[in-house]
Amino acid sequence: MAKYLLLKHYRGAPDPVNNVPMDQWSPQEITDHIQFMRDFATRLESTGEFVDAQALSPEGSWVQYGGEGRPPVTDGPFAETKDLIAGWMIIDVDTHDRAVELAAQLSAAPGAGGRPIHEWLEVRPFMHEPPAVTE
Repeated sequence: MAKYLLLKHYRGAPDPVNNVPMDQWSPQEITDHIQFMRDFATRLESTGEFVDAQALSPEGSWVQYGGEGRPPVTDGPFAETKDLIAGWMIIDVDTHDRAVELAAQLSAAPGAGGRPIHEWLEVRPFMHEPPAVTE
């Protein structure tokens, strides 16, 4: 079995089909979306394919070591992950094809109007060993 990260983005991927920002959804649409995610995780728990899932708060900061006792915090010139990454799910599956299949199913989470979002999910395998360094 191999672990994969299914990464949900706020932006940075092509627009999903049902492209209505969550802050414009009704409370029931948000509840239905979250319940879909919970039900999906529960189903994967029953097959032994679920590892972890978390939604991320939009708050966050970039931190860099700036010397003894002084880690400055900067919002930097970088793309903010708080603006990009909405959350993730880690799965442990037999094949890459299965990871893609599950990502496609997760992409069908309901959004505005109860219709599937068809959001893009990034599927990334966990590294088994550090890359070999050759000279």
